[in-house]
Amino acid sequence: MKQRLMPYPKLGDNAPLQGFRPFPPQDPWNTQIDRAPVDPNSKNFLEAVLARHSKAHLHPDFGADWGIPYVVVGQETSLSPIRFTDYGDESDPGPYPVPRNAPIEGGNIASNDGDRHVIVVDRDRAKLYELSRAFPEGNGSWKAGSGAIFDLRTNTQRPAGWTSADAAGLPIFPGLVRYDEVMAGEIQHAIRFTIKRSRRAYVPPASHFASKLTDDYLMPMGARVRLKGSVSLEGLGPQARVIAKALQTYGMILADNGSDFFVSGAPHSKWDDSDLNRLKRFLLSDFEVVKLGPLTTK
Repeated sequence: MKQRLMPYPKLGDNAPLQGFRPFPPQDPWNTQIDRAPVDPNSKNFLEAVLARHSKAHLHPDFGADWGIPYVVVGQETSLSPIRFTDYGDESDPGPYPVPRNAPIEGGNIASNDGDRHVIVVDRDRAKLYELSRAFPEGNGSWKAGSGAIFDLRTNTQRPAGWTSADAAGLPIFPGLVRYDEVMAGEIQHAIRFTIKRSRRAYVPPASHFASKLTDDYLMPMGARVRLKGSVSLEGLGPQARVIAKALQTYGMILADNGSDFFVSGAPHSKWDDSDLNRLKRFLLSDFEVVKLGPLTTK
């Protein structure tokens, strides 16, 4: 098929992308920011997070048994209708090619009251399908709080003011740390992260805010933070070193409210959790906020 992604990802849960990078090189997720200027309010933004902790630090929110999973499908996967329950007016209508056994963040169990993200990469349609608060229904359809569809070959952004399957209106998948890219030796994109208290505002590439707080020292959705280039990576294992280097080169983008300075990734049985935990040595003082773009507050 002419539409299909090249390189051609493998099929299955958390399957390797075989070198494919979502979205074009000029997309914000794929833009290097190691030489971008520091925002004049960088210190205030970080101190607002630090005020909640005696010793705030980076935290990898993924490992061998947890994280945000995804599934790669092809043209053989049938399209399923989606019934939206919360943000239907800001969601891309179905159908979506979601397998009945698609992995759900936190698992498809009754006690899972979390975000329940479902992420589908369609290698033949060249599309990314994402759902939040997703529940499979008995007839093969799904219900979800919100959903978004992205063309993986273009610089797709949501309409101003719209959410996605993530609070900031961003795609989730391009910001996940994946085992296959770490094993290839380089992450070539920014990484998704969360903080507990954000501002009622957003900056590009975000399109939506998720807070009632208007304090100007709080970070808006879409804010980009990087690990300082002067910070040493000595002592890190091979997996943590690749991730830390990406944090210096591409940084991380604020995408949702959640635990402070938690970075997102996909689960994989071969993650070395002891190595990943070495990332916790990086304190907030090791980071800086890149100069923000235009601020939207309404």
